[in-house]
Amino acid sequence: MLSKITVKAPASTANLGPGFDVFGLAIDAFFDEITLTKKKNGISIITNDDVPTNPDDNTAGLVVKNMLKKFKIKDGVEIKIKKGIPSGFGMGSSAASAAATVIAFDKMFGLRLDRNTLVELAGSGEKASAGTIHYDNVAASVLGGFVIVRTNPLNVIKIQPPLNLRMCIAVPEIQVPKKKTKVSRAVIPKKIRFIDSVTNLSNAAGIVAGFMKKDLNLLGDSIKDVIVEPARQHMIPGFAKVKENALRAGALGVTISGAGPSIIAFSNSSADLMKISSAMSKGFASANTKCKTIICKPSNGATVIRK
Repeated sequence: MLSKITVKAPASTANLGPGFDVFGLAIDAFFDEITLTKKKNGISIITNDDVPTNPDDNTAGLVVKNMLKKFKIKDGVEIKIKKGIPSGFGMGSSAASAAATVIAFDKMFGLRLDRNTLVELAGSGEKASAGTIHYDNVAASVLGGFVIVRTNPLNVIKIQPPLNLRMCIAVPEIQVPKKKTKVSRAVIPKKIRFIDSVTNLSNAAGIVAGFMKKDLNLLGDSIKDVIVEPARQHMIPGFAKVKENALRAGALGVTISGAGPSIIAFSNSSADLMKISSAMSKGFASANTKCKTIICKPSNGATVIRK
């Protein structure tokens, strides 16, 4: 068993359009870093970032609390959090902290947990930020690659993404609510038309087939959501123009990244990624909104960087 360990976990994009709460993809745009240190008792959080330091209100703190209880461990744990992922912009910021923590805790106490258990425990931390437990972002950050989350019982399927897959992410410079995920989940329709369910299901199946066959054209063409995206797009200034511009510039598919407000365009490594990014910036500019753009690719999952 270790007395100290540092783990980093990647950002992620969830849903990929029609795969709401089911699909996740780890991306190398940003990383969170968590250092756990054993102490005599209690849980303490140290950070220079704007995150809660009460363990019950912090995803990493809640993960440690739940794991200490579940495995009847008497030691205390100090949690040092270094945030690299912007919080509240649809890139799995809280999930990455939870993912890094669960891997660090597993290694520190020599638990050797299977991947479904790791994802389940990381997901328990999401309650601190989202108000509910969901696994799409944490599964991607824990395992890396493209993940499909099945529940009751939890069973995560990982698929290795195509090597030439690239993403352009436009992050608008707008104010987001503190409990943004909770707010954005509140606008999702409670009832949906049967035809819309069928449309999203067919597109979700197309995304899985695209990843399996390494067919980026099929993948991009299937990133179409007729349920959640229309309900959320009013929360993102210039969304329609950003999407239209990215597709015209050569993107294969465009959607909201997770709960937003970032917008993600999927493309091929041979495409003009700077042109797509610039087109997305112009789309936001049409709504008098500045944005930052990031070009990224799929990432591996949470990894130990120091012991």
